[in-house]
Amino acid sequence: MRINKFLGATGVTSRRGADKLIEAGRVTINGAPAELGSRVNDSDVVKVDGKRVRRENELVYIALHKPVGITSTTERHIKGNVVDYINHPLRIFHIGRLDKDSEGLLLMTNDGDIVNEILREEHGHEKEYIVTVDRPITNEFVRTMESGVPILGTMTKPCKVVPLGKNTFNITLTQGMNRQIRRMTDALGFTVTKLKRTRIINIHLGDLPYGEWRELTPDETSELFSILNYKPQ
Repeated sequence: MRINKFLGATGVTSRRGADKLIEAGRVTINGAPAELGSRVNDSDVVKVDGKRVRRENELVYIALHKPVGITSTTERHIKGNVVDYINHPLRIFHIGRLDKDSEGLLLMTNDGDIVNEILREEHGHEKEYIVTVDRPITNEFVRTMESGVPILGTMTKPCKVVPLGKNTFNITLTQGMNRQIRRMTDALGFTVTKLKRTRIINIHLGDLPYGEWRELTPDETSELFSILNYKPQ
């Protein structure tokens, strides 16, 4: 759509007011100065006076490197809730949870339809973690974790465990029981001292700095939608 119509849809200004902002050089599209008649789509980054603006109905998909101490909740009265922490201009919420004592990848969105597609256990979508425990792991520990551990009145599904060091391992799960990894290790006599989620399906934490967030790239969302067989409405 034309840039002035886009800015009008954001509520920032009227179309006529948008034209004045553009003429004054206060609007950029993907870092370049906007021109009267410029056209934009949902993947473009539009800024006014250096601050990004969006249409209210625009869908956003965010990767957060959640720090320890932040709670995965939208309850604003809870101190350290993830919504206040990110302070995004749109009303967003978390996809799944990452407990307060853990760090790593947490996905956020305002797309309510995609949440169940990602979280449904029967889909078997992978989540990957790096875990450190309080004492050296053994071959028996690895085998037992992989084959299933009795917690919460049931047996965990088979998973993949790869030792990374004396006390550290990588684990890939396809289910999401409450505090699952901590409960599994506790059942085997180990205590988690550090837990970091590094991947959800095709979305990797990568080198995203601790405590910071970014929007998913078009390539990431395209691949994710393909895996989920999902089309945003």
